[in-house]
Order: sequence, then structure tokens, then C-alpha cells
Amino acid sequence: MTETALERKEHDHRVIQELLDERQQLWTLFTALSSQKPSGNPTIETRLREFCQVLVDYISLGHFEMYPRLTDLPERRERVQALANSLYPAFTKATDAAVDFNDKYETLSGPGLERELEADLALLGKALSSRFELEDQLVQAMAD
Repeated sequence: MTETALERKEHDHRVIQELLDERQQLWTLFTALSSQKPSGNPTIETRLREFCQVLVDYISLGHFEMYPRLTDLPERRERVQALANSLYPAFTKATDAAVDFNDKYETLSGPGLERELEADLALLGKALSSRFELEDQLVQAMAD
């Protein structure tokens, strides 16, 4: 059964809203995590695991559900497809940074966590900020 144009539009709106909701949750966790000092803080590992889970969910939703819908459906306007294709390399770079962070911190604890977390969060923050800007461009193009 194929989706009607209205069903596709409704689905797109749901995916975009879910993405924006997850982005807000991610940024809230990121801000809380960034303000904590890892040294001697017993709750940081718990918060870090929670953050990594939300990070993976957010990255997956954007990269594997929203983005393909922009480029794979034949009725998408050429302008939206061209924008999505031009942004894809930068979008992928931000996704890779998030995946690398998750892979590193998913199980890291103790001294390694304390030594590197602050610097790695700063790098991830830049990548996420870039990704947010790219997503905003795509969402705006879809709305026009």
C-alpha cells in the first residue's frame, strides 16, 4: 500500500516534530553534562550513559529516517533535494562525530572519563550545533 500525499506530509511533520523534541532533550542533557565536573562525581557516568542513549536515538532519527525521506521520494521538489544533497557531507560529518563520541563514552569510566570528557564534549557541541543548523535549513526548505 502506498502513502497518499497527505499521509506522507503528516508523517513528515511527525518525524520533524520528533526530531525537534529529541534535539531539545539532547541539548538539555548536553548542557547538564557539560556543567558537571567529572572528577569524583558519582552521577556523571549515569548521566553520560543517558546522554549517549538519547544521542544515538537523535542521530538515528535524523540520519536514517528524516534525511532519506527528503531525498528518496520522487515527489520532493528539486530545490529541497538539491539542498539535502549539498548538505549531506556536513550532515554526515556531524553524525560521525556523534557516533565516535558514543562509541568512546558508552562504556568508558574512571580516569579516562575524567581526562577527556570536557574536551570531547566541546568538540561534540560544535558538531551538534552544526547539525542543528543544517537540520533547520532542511526543515525550512520543506516548509516553503
